Amino acid sequence: MSIEDGIAVITLDRPDKLNAFTTTMENELIEAFDATDANDAVRAVILTGAGRAFCAGADLSSGAETFSEWSAESNGNDANGDDLRRDGGGRVVLRMFDSLKPIIAAINGPAVGVGITMTLAADFRLAADDARMGFVFNRRGLVPESCSSWLLPKLVPLQRALDWIYSGRIFTAAEAFSAGLVYRLHSREDLLGEATALAHSLTRDTAPVSVALSRQMVWRMLGVEHPMVAHRVESIGINARGAQADVREGIAAFLEKREAVFPDRCSDAMPDLFSSHLPRPRW
Repeated sequence: MSIEDGIAVITLDRPDKLNAFTTTMENELIEAFDATDANDAVRAVILTGAGRAFCAGADLSSGAETFSEWSAESNGNDANGDDLRRDGGGRVVLRMFDSLKPIIAAINGPAVGVGITMTLAADFRLAADDARMGFVFNRRGLVPESCSSWLLPKLVPLQRALDWIYSGRIFTAAEAFSAGLVYRLHSREDLLGEATALAHSLTRDTAPVSVALSRQMVWRMLGVEHPMVAHRVESIGINARGAQADVREGIAAFLEKREAVFPDRCSDAMPDLFSSHLPRPRW
């Protein structure tokens, strides 16, 4: 991971294996998002791949028995002590879901299987215009993972999601853009620069704590049963933030026609908007 001018870049770095996903990568990604959340200097995160691929999916170097061996192992992350091994991509996506910083996936090349599902928890997906993607699980005898059965139908029309999932076909970045899965297309050469520019545009003039809370509010509202839940959470947020220094600075800067310098930081000024209304589901 590198950090420059408030933007952290997390790079999947197994270019000789097309950045195929492993348990080591799973754990390192979770650690990386822990680190970006803990660092007040980081305002946004870009996730990309080294070399010509973003991520070619799970590492299948063990051959036909890859998932038989995988299923027989325990990764020690089952809260109830069950022997069932948790989906590694799902663990990464759940950590991304909780991120306090906006996440931009810069899909620089092929992204299939977990290589595309892990990006669904990003706030924006930018893609190289020659990238190809695929939810290939049914073609491998598997089922969708990385929480994609919940996320994908919220990002694209249901019938398009079902087409991609049922068929497991590979599709172009242009099709992904047309369906709304990808926010923008860029040349491979320009992709990381454009992702960085987007990250700065999201965070340059905004309060870090407010961005963090807004991100959590929007993502967590995706599953609630009534807008009253949003009303309650927003009311808590307005009351809590209204008493903090950022709001006084934001209003003063607006009235004085100057740039705001927000003093609050995520590390010590994050009000709790959710615990009483959105209890965390347990495994």
